[in-house]
Amino acid sequence: MSPVLAGVLQLTALVAALALAYRPLGDHMAAVYNSPRHLRVEKVIYRCIGADADAEMRWPAYLRGVLAFSAAGVLFLYLLQRVQGGLPLSLGFASISPDQAFNTAASFVANTNWQSYSGEQAMGHVVQTAGLAVQNFVSAATGMAVAIALVRGFARSRTGDLGNFWADLVRGTVRVLVPIAVIGAVVLVACGAVQNFSGIHEVGQFMGGHQQTNGGAVASQEVIKELGTNGGGYFNANSAHPFENPDAFTNLFEIFLILVIPFALTRTFGRLVGNVKQGYAVLATMGVIWLGFTALMMWSEFAHGGPALQAAGAAMEGKETRFGVGSSAIFSVATTLTSTGAVDSFHSSFTAFGGGIQLLGMMLGEIAPGGVGSGLYGMLVMAIIAVFIAGLMVGRTPEYLGKKIGTREIKLAACYILITPTLVLGFSAVSMVLPDALASQLNTKALGAGAHGFSEVLYAFTSGANNNGSAFAGLNADTPWYNTTIGLAMLLGRFLPMVFVLALAGSLAEQKPIPETAGTLRTEKPLFAGLLVGTILIITGLTYFPALALGPLAEGLS
Repeated sequence: MSPVLAGVLQLTALVAALALAYRPLGDHMAAVYNSPRHLRVEKVIYRCIGADADAEMRWPAYLRGVLAFSAAGVLFLYLLQRVQGGLPLSLGFASISPDQAFNTAASFVANTNWQSYSGEQAMGHVVQTAGLAVQNFVSAATGMAVAIALVRGFARSRTGDLGNFWADLVRGTVRVLVPIAVIGAVVLVACGAVQNFSGIHEVGQFMGGHQQTNGGAVASQEVIKELGTNGGGYFNANSAHPFENPDAFTNLFEIFLILVIPFALTRTFGRLVGNVKQGYAVLATMGVIWLGFTALMMWSEFAHGGPALQAAGAAMEGKETRFGVGSSAIFSVATTLTSTGAVDSFHSSFTAFGGGIQLLGMMLGEIAPGGVGSGLYGMLVMAIIAVFIAGLMVGRTPEYLGKKIGTREIKLAACYILITPTLVLGFSAVSMVLPDALASQLNTKALGAGAHGFSEVLYAFTSGANNNGSAFAGLNADTPWYNTTIGLAMLLGRFLPMVFVLALAGSLAEQKPIPETAGTLRTEKPLFAGLLVGTILIITGLTYFPALALGPLAEGLS
């Protein structure tokens, strides 16, 4: 079987699996967030944290809950890393330095999971499980809660109420993430992933000599890292490590876990607003972009020249031979079009245009299908921009789902889409003029040009500000400058957009629904889906094209 055919068959199997899960999972999440009842275990959690889960919250109170919970998470995870040297099961690892502890705490609480360290050489079992794995669950549940709050803004009228953050957080964790994660972990263990608390062992190498390796609760962390679109690997090699990702089946299974909730949330959105066709329109937009990027990536990596590349069948540099080019391309697009950041190949070794596709996928805002929760609310903000543009074309006040899109709503949406580019381009520009920051570009001289070095820096801040977490890995990011600035980019890129999303949700929830007329734009039709795709690509292109031209495009054309 040719590598191209194998890649196409894997993509077909993945689409079929996602289609099978779409309706039941989407309906289940709609029922979870609409349920008037609390499970017994949820009641215990509410008593422990002192929350009244039945109290409705307006957007300022909902936002305070998000920020307070996340701030507590950053502080707890920071302190846990700083005292690691005195904890049991630390495997003899020292406590983490202040700048790296801040970077890691910000990273995992912000659902980014950027790692400037090697997991198996720095983090003990307690930090990995009680710290990082826990944040994988609750940071994902926080994103889902904010998305549901925005959906309620469209669904409710003249109240301003968005539900209860604590109830949404707990339900998303207990009823959605934990059950799927348990099943997924069992599947990974059955396929060979590691799940233990073993110490460090010395093992022999094929070419002679020895190396040290350790186990850990890998399967349970691996499944939530993908399911919650987190991305932080137990090992430095991430999902290219056989302890995390044993074979081709688990590789495809992990891609499925990355995509299943973000796609299914469009069904949840349709159910909660009372019109499943609206969810299908958003799904179609996400699907067109995802499939288009996947096709471009596979073409970029399979279109090779020269005898060495032809003998290998494609551009195999940096690819895991167990998976091949097709599967690596699918994984790469899935992880950069969501906020996952997990990798089963070396992104810096992709072709120049392949690296550009990865960058562009994150620059879109990771909305196709995007992160767990963040992809949906990012796409809905883009939908508001699209209906505003359509309204300008016909001279009519824009409406979306029966709500007027006025000056306040457009200002909030505009602030949302400007935050991330400001962080990415600002930090990248400063890093390109500071000598210490430039010195972190380890392989620029070997590549013979500065374009790839610039791409490394641009990729780092794009990944951090968009809460992705993957890296080109040719950049030494474990320095005070990058640990601090990328940490700030992750926190600001995660929580500032949430401020505007929740303010937008509150504004919409206060409105009275507007009845449809003959002039109402039908946002469930293919025409609107096409307009939305165009809006996303044009806004991103105008914002980031100069930076892309200096990096991957310049490298690819040189």
